[in-house]
Amino acid sequence: MMKQLLKLLRVKHYIKNVLVFLPMFFGGVIFEKNRIINACLGFIAFSFLSSVVYIINDYRDIEKDRNHPTKRNRPLASGAISIRSAALCSVVLLVVIISVSTLIGNYIASACLLGYLLLNVLYSMGLKNKPVIDVVILATGFVIRVIYGGLVTGVTISKWLYLVVVTGSLYMGLGKRRNELRGQTDSREVLKYYNESFLDKNMYVCVALVNVFYALWSIEMPNPRMIWTVPFFIVLLMCYSLDIEGDSDGDPVEVIIHDKSLMTYIIMYAVYVFLFLYIF
Repeated sequence: MMKQLLKLLRVKHYIKNVLVFLPMFFGGVIFEKNRIINACLGFIAFSFLSSVVYIINDYRDIEKDRNHPTKRNRPLASGAISIRSAALCSVVLLVVIISVSTLIGNYIASACLLGYLLLNVLYSMGLKNKPVIDVVILATGFVIRVIYGGLVTGVTISKWLYLVVVTGSLYMGLGKRRNELRGQTDSREVLKYYNESFLDKNMYVCVALVNVFYALWSIEMPNPRMIWTVPFFIVLLMCYSLDIEGDSDGDPVEVIIHDKSLMTYIIMYAVYVFLFLYIF
């Protein structure tokens, strides 16, 4: 039962919510106690909220998932967890989210959580079948995480870092749709509106802009040594691109989790940036 519950909550996707810590990390204030506490609370709130969104999506797609070769094994579609139990779980999670948000005491940040929930409900109710809009919503989820992280920690986000997150998120969203289309392993209705040429071209535009915006952000940073992280960042994106050009389904979490080399590069990059921001 616990294993099925973890699958229902999509716990492994909590890795996406590490973005909440991004503004604090790049802002050079990661050792400030109050900010760390708020960031950790924010991570919990956003992780639980994302689980609520996944439960809503699974409930909405339950009949479709039952006819899918792999999604039929999901807890709701397979019947491993009842709809009533899933609903009760959602209520408990929402109570925890409200409690944590109250503890943080930032109402604008709480509005971000509400906006994320409403956006994903609209996505589940039909916007996921609208071409381009579906990718924009996927990307917006990542952007909201970063904005939320800045709000709960009181860190102003650089305009260039914001653009890095926007274009990077669009790149990953387009890559996910491209690989779903190529593999035809997904029953998404929206895939009939896409073609590989469109997705490829826009992926290339976004990945180029990510590199440009990152370089501009590194130049803006107080520590001039940050410019030396640009080649590292470009190579990191190349490694990610190599994965999604292969047999991957394009899901960012699955790509990172299943590529130990890429995970190692990400950790090395984080250490590299940490040394420049906090040591040298």
